[in-house]
Amino acid sequence: MGVLLKNRTTFIDFILKEWLVIVSGVGFVVTAFFTKRLPVYSINEMQVLFILFVLFVAVNGLQKSGFILQIAQSIEKGKAIPLKLVLTTFFLSMLVTNDIALIVIVPLTLSLNINRKDILVILEALAANSGSAFTPIGNPQNLFIYWFYHIPPGTFIKTIAPFSLVFLGLLIVASLFVKVRNDLPKRQAKKINQKSYIYGALLVIVLLTVFHVLPVSSGVVVILFALIFDRNALRIDYALLFTFLFFFGIADNLKVMLASEITRSGHIFLLSALSSQVMSNVPATLLFAKFTLNWQALLWGANAGGFGSLFGSLANLIAYKIYIMNEDTTNTATFTAKFLIMGYIAFFVSIGLYLLLY
Repeated sequence: MGVLLKNRTTFIDFILKEWLVIVSGVGFVVTAFFTKRLPVYSINEMQVLFILFVLFVAVNGLQKSGFILQIAQSIEKGKAIPLKLVLTTFFLSMLVTNDIALIVIVPLTLSLNINRKDILVILEALAANSGSAFTPIGNPQNLFIYWFYHIPPGTFIKTIAPFSLVFLGLLIVASLFVKVRNDLPKRQAKKINQKSYIYGALLVIVLLTVFHVLPVSSGVVVILFALIFDRNALRIDYALLFTFLFFFGIADNLKVMLASEITRSGHIFLLSALSSQVMSNVPATLLFAKFTLNWQALLWGANAGGFGSLFGSLANLIAYKIYIMNEDTTNTATFTAKFLIMGYIAFFVSIGLYLLLY
């Protein structure tokens, strides 16, 4: 009886922790059934999965080496911790994309010896989505729109600047209201492993592949190093990678299902924002670009669509999964509710801002 109860509890815990990959897997099967086809994965999507994999390994290696914990302990000693984390995420996402900014900042936040980590992670997700919107290279949908419509850099930034700057102001105010305690019992200082310097260099290599300075295949060095010298670094969240794989497949199937129904581009902002809630803003951008010349509405809609649901952007999934998979996390349901509430507040604020300006 005790064994059955234990197995049942373990199964329930698994469902609560991995419901995203389960839901995305079911969605993959259902959309494939309706379209009577298996999705077609592009080379770009497979490269995204590969880059995410080596990023996870590099950051995991840094975390296990004590490097991230050392930075966290230095941040704990200062004041205005929420503000520093939010601003760092916002401006970092402009340069290294929202996904990478969260892959680096969220584990750092979870290493801090403070409370209110759930609120901080949510604010960081909002900061990553709004900060990355500001530049053509901040996120994949921006880069696509920038190249597809041949937009001058100055025009691009001027168009989306109100979106990013308004949310920067709101996030600064919100972070000032978050009061954290860093007077919790002190942890024993951990010496930095020499591998941290190697993982730091490997992380730089991965970032250079993102900026197309190095070929994507350069990321293989991360895998080789982990396989030969540190296999513990390979213990990453593979369920999240499968979620992305299913997610890309769902998006491709939805494009087939929706393409024949879209004949007008007049409401492209709302269409792209709302569809992002289901298929993510990057596939939504690729889909609606075929049907409109109104790149301003598409740009706003795709970035507004990054807020709201967990599926709004891959950055949301990354922040969410890193948090709930943390060994100290015990409030998955509460965190999910907070994430969605704060996300949809931002979503409706962005819609109101667009309607006010346009």
